[in-house]
Order: sequence, then structure tokens, then C-alpha cells
Amino acid sequence: MRGDTVLDRAQSDNGMARIARDGFQAALLDLIEGWLGNAIVDVVACGMVGARQGWVEAPYSSVPSEPVPAAPIRVPNTDPRIRAFVVPGLKQNSPSDVMRGEETQIAGFLASRQNWDGVICLPGTHTKWVQVSAGEVVSFRTFMTGELFDLLRGQSVLSHSVGEGWDDSAFAEAAADTLSKPEQLAARLFGLRAADLLHAQDAGVARARLSGYLIGAELAATRPYWLGQQLAIIGAENLSEAYAIALQQQGAFVEIANSIESTLAGLLLARNLTRQTA
Repeated sequence: MRGDTVLDRAQSDNGMARIARDGFQAALLDLIEGWLGNAIVDVVACGMVGARQGWVEAPYSSVPSEPVPAAPIRVPNTDPRIRAFVVPGLKQNSPSDVMRGEETQIAGFLASRQNWDGVICLPGTHTKWVQVSAGEVVSFRTFMTGELFDLLRGQSVLSHSVGEGWDDSAFAEAAADTLSKPEQLAARLFGLRAADLLHAQDAGVARARLSGYLIGAELAATRPYWLGQQLAIIGAENLSEAYAIALQQQGAFVEIANSIESTLAGLLLARNLTRQTA
């Protein structure tokens, strides 16, 4: 990047789950070797790269806190062509909760919205619901909805009935069902298998219903967060739209923010903090 302008992009599947702790720099250099020259380049990273098993452990900041309250942690002993920094995550002591990566997206979102108060939903493998007030993260909760979807789809009896495809009306109906009756979730899930065996339910419809049931149960649990609140969603486009549909049919007003733009804006803010403390 030059300022807030993106000059080039590169991506890789070599994340924390695939490489050893001493392999992070090599994985990075494989991507950016062509961008390096005589001048030292700053690298600012967020997410699980800052975990205990990551490149360098970046300690959590306790909420209530600004999303990025302090300068990122410098990675020691890097290639002389780079200066690498990792953004710390946030922690909540009661109830116990942590985040890494989402704090950068929140910071980037708030950077262009002065005096924004409300709730931010960050859907993904582990979805975050974050209460924001006066520029600070006040509290947050994490839901393993995305991981449950993957496990049920790939490693449970539902793997025989859930496939590719999607059905908007099936998703919306299922989400409304478990939002109003979350105690029925386990029965509704097995019903997907039964509907396949007895009525040859389409695998794409089953996939939409599985997602709807899980998201509906999550929305039932997070009702105190989103009901009557100013609400923003930051995540992958299709998943953000699914959450928005489920919330909008409950009368919630929802803004969807671009996750890449929010992340880049947050990383730029973190980079400016490194300059102030250099």
C-alpha cells in the first residue's frame, strides 16, 4: 500500500494451521519477495499471526478499550528488508472471551464513522457480536456458529443430506423458526436428515436450512445485542447478506460494511501508531 491506496495483492493458504512457528516469515516472503527493494518495508499484520502459536505473541488488551489502543508489537529478528508488526487482540474477563483480527476491522470501520455507537456483528467461523460506545469496545460475545455448520455438514449424519446450492426462502424460514424456538434446534437439525430420507429434500435446500437454523439460534441468544440497536455487519459478502436477511425480517436496520476495506483501514491506523512510537 501507499497511504490508503492498494498497489498490489497476494494471498496464500499457508496460515497458522499449516506452518510451524518458525515458518511464518518464509511464508510471508514467498508472497512479497517481488515487492522488496533497498528501502525497508513495514509489514503490519493482524489475526492469529499474533496468537501464542503464531509468529509473535501479541498480548490482549482488556475491554472496555479502543479497538487498537496501543502500537502493534514488533516482531524480533526479521529479514533486514522488513519491519514486521502484529496488532494485539482484545480480551474480556467476564464472561471470558477473546478476539484476534476483528479488532482491526472494528477500528477501520469506526475510522470513517465519527461518534458511531451501536453493535457490530462480524460473522465467520467464530462470529463476534461487539458493543461499541464512545469509540470503545465495551463488551463482546463469540458464537461458534460457522464452525458448527462446517462440523455438522462434513462430519455428522447430515453430511449425507447437505450439499451445494442455496434457497433464500428456506434459509429465511429456518432462521425465523429457531429464532422464535431455539430450544427446538437439535430436533430441527435431525429433521434435515429425515426430510431427505422421506421426501428427497434437495441438498441445497438442506444447506440453506442448516445455516438458517444455526444463525436463528444465534440471533435468539444475541437478541439483547441487536434489538433496537444501530447495527453493522462486517464479514464475507454472502455470509453478511445471510445475517442481514435474518435480522431484517425481525425489523432490524442493518448496514453491511466491506470487510476488506475495514481491515485495510484498521491496518493503516495501526501502522500510523507504529510511526508515532518509533
